[in-house]
Amino acid sequence: MSSSPTIALAPAAAVGANSFWRRALRHRSFVLGGVLCLAVLFAALLSLVWTPWPAYDLDVAAKLKPPSASHWLGTDVLGRDIVSLLLVGARATILVGIIAVGIGLSFGVCLGLLAAARRGWTEELIMRMSDFTFAFPAVLSAIMLAAVVGPGMVTSITAIGIFQIPVFVRVTRGSAGAIWAREFVLAARASGKGRFRITIEHVLPNIMSVLIVQATIQFALAILAEAALSYLGLGTQPPTPSWGRMLNDAQSLLFQSPMLAVYPGVAIAIAVLGLNLLGDGLRDLLDPRLSRER
Repeated sequence: MSSSPTIALAPAAAVGANSFWRRALRHRSFVLGGVLCLAVLFAALLSLVWTPWPAYDLDVAAKLKPPSASHWLGTDVLGRDIVSLLLVGARATILVGIIAVGIGLSFGVCLGLLAAARRGWTEELIMRMSDFTFAFPAVLSAIMLAAVVGPGMVTSITAIGIFQIPVFVRVTRGSAGAIWAREFVLAARASGKGRFRITIEHVLPNIMSVLIVQATIQFALAILAEAALSYLGLGTQPPTPSWGRMLNDAQSLLFQSPMLAVYPGVAIAIAVLGLNLLGDGLRDLLDPRLSRER
C-alpha cells in the first residue's frame, strides 16, 4: 500500500522573516545604519576582552603624542591611549542608552496602553503627568539628581530614562488608540474579551513595529544626552572613559591638539547616524504603505 508523499510547508513566520530580510538587504538606509551600529557594538564588546593599551593607566611622560605605530590615534593629556578610550567609552555609552531606553519603554508602554484602554479620567491623568514630565529635560533632571545623590552613571541613566517615559506614553497611546477603533478589536469586545486580554492579544502586537522604530530613535537621543551630561560633568565620572568626558577634556586643548575633540565627536556622530538610519530603514520595512511608496 503506497502512501501519498507529504509536502513540508514552511511556517508562515519563517516565510515572513525571509521576505523581511530580503527586503532589508536591499534597503540602503537599513544596511548602512546596521553596519554603523554593529561597528559601535563590536567596539564595545571588543573592549571587554582587548584594548591596545590599558584604558585606566596614566603615562604623563607620553602625553599628547601624535599617531604612531604604538598609539594609533595618539595619546591624551594624561598619556592614555585614544583608541583604548574610544573602545571603552563605547561600552559606557551603549550601557547607559540601553538601560535608559529600557526604563522609558517599560513604563511608557504600560502607561500608554492603560491610557488607551481605560480612557476617561485615567487617560487624562496619565497624559497630564506626561506633559508635566516633559517640563524636566534630561539635563535639568540630572542637575537636580546630582545635587541630591551626586553625579555619576546612575544619575545620567535615571535622568535620561525619566525623560524617555512620556515620549513612549504618547507614541503608545496614539498608536493603541487607533487600534482600539479597528473592526477586529470591536469583534473581540463583542465576543466577551476583557480590555486586558484585548490589549495583550490584539493591541500590543499591532503596535510593536511603531515601538521598535521609536526605541531606535530614542536610543540615538539617549546617546546624545549621555554625551552631553558627561561633558557637563554630571554623567559618567573619571576614571571611567566616556565620549562626552573626552570632549570635555579636549576643550582646553583645541588649538594645541584639536584631534582630541574630533575623535570622540566622530564616534558620537557614527553612533547617532547609524541608529537614525536604522530607525528610518525599520520604519520603511515595517510599514507596508511606505515600502510600496518606495
